[in-house]
Amino acid sequence: MAILDILDLLLVIVGGASVAYQGLCILISLFAKPIRFPDAPMDKHYAVLISARNEEGVVGNLIRDIQSQSYPSKLIDIWLVADNCDDNTAQLARDLGCHVVERFNKEQVGKGYALTYLLNSMIDTKASDKYDAFFVFDADNRLDKHYFEEMNKAYQSGFRILTSYRNSVNLSENWVSSGSALWFIRESRFLSASRMWLGNSCHVGGTGFMFSQEIMRRNRGWKFHLLTEDLEFTMDSVLHGDRIGYVGSAILYDEQPVTFAQSWRQRLRWSKGFLQVFRYYGPALIRRAIQERDFSAIDFTLLLCPFTVLAIVRIALGTIFAACGFISWQSQMSALFNWMLGVVSSLVFMMVLAELTMVVERKQIGATNKELFAYALSFPIYMLSYVPISFQAVFAKAQWKPIEHQGSAATGVDPRILEADREEAAETSGSSN
Repeated sequence: MAILDILDLLLVIVGGASVAYQGLCILISLFAKPIRFPDAPMDKHYAVLISARNEEGVVGNLIRDIQSQSYPSKLIDIWLVADNCDDNTAQLARDLGCHVVERFNKEQVGKGYALTYLLNSMIDTKASDKYDAFFVFDADNRLDKHYFEEMNKAYQSGFRILTSYRNSVNLSENWVSSGSALWFIRESRFLSASRMWLGNSCHVGGTGFMFSQEIMRRNRGWKFHLLTEDLEFTMDSVLHGDRIGYVGSAILYDEQPVTFAQSWRQRLRWSKGFLQVFRYYGPALIRRAIQERDFSAIDFTLLLCPFTVLAIVRIALGTIFAACGFISWQSQMSALFNWMLGVVSSLVFMMVLAELTMVVERKQIGATNKELFAYALSFPIYMLSYVPISFQAVFAKAQWKPIEHQGSAATGVDPRILEADREEAAETSGSSN
């Protein structure tokens, strides 16, 4: 029937466009000359915003990394919101010289609400007025010592929203942490760097990003509370005409989940968040893509497109029509077989992409060749689990839940990675300097 043909055609077109765009980004990142930012005076005053819930075991590492930056420490103030903590996080941060705001709210749970509370407190006391821009980090992050120096270059080049290179402290711990880490490294190396070259807006990825005083005032603090508040912030910024920049030489190290249950729960929240963001921002994004011919809007429309919802609708309608005798069961089995071929092809593509990421980012990945080979084989399995996760996200009620962090000392991160040479990192990342 016509509606089934339309859905099939839509899935093929959107899916094909997504794959083609991914391929274009890979080619650009491999062969295009990296975008570099000129040296800039280190004279801007920055505020660091950290949302922490029972993070006394790891947040001290991040605070010390910030305080030992090549950027003047007197121009970086750390503000931490101790969100529903029942440990020593708040006192630890105070002892290390941070501004601390404590929040206790069991109803409005999540990082977005915590950031809103923190910024509102700063705005009410006018403490926010003196800062040129605001950085957002998770409590488990680690930073290269030139991180702020590199981000400052891009900020003083005119960008008002910036994201950075996202590496991992525990990629080599097991196949679960490696799958998540490779996903973020791939996004930095192939997508963000290519978007910069194309003149598109980049995607703010939850942590390791900056926004200016102007952006903060426009948003009246922080107004984003969906399950994926980072993606919501990105879409709102794109719809305002902002271009989000990427600084590949500003390297952040994140801690990834190490159990499959933790990873499943986290990715279920992300998948549900994508559906929420598409619901609230998708129509406006599509209108902007058509009316303004904004390629960033096209880019993120492809990113947000709810393939799983379309597939479920297609399967449900096909089953109903076949049961009613309007079409044959054979035609539906043939369509299902073609979709399975598409899934298999996607898995092969993902394995090749994981291997390519490992090759071009070898100097940024702390793992042995044997481990990398094993993780290249396991990466498609990690990605395949997104199929049931995406299906569950359509029907489940996902909620924000904290993930227990162990810290880089527990995960055995190579300290040489945290002291990586700035120029070598910029060259090997193939991105902004």
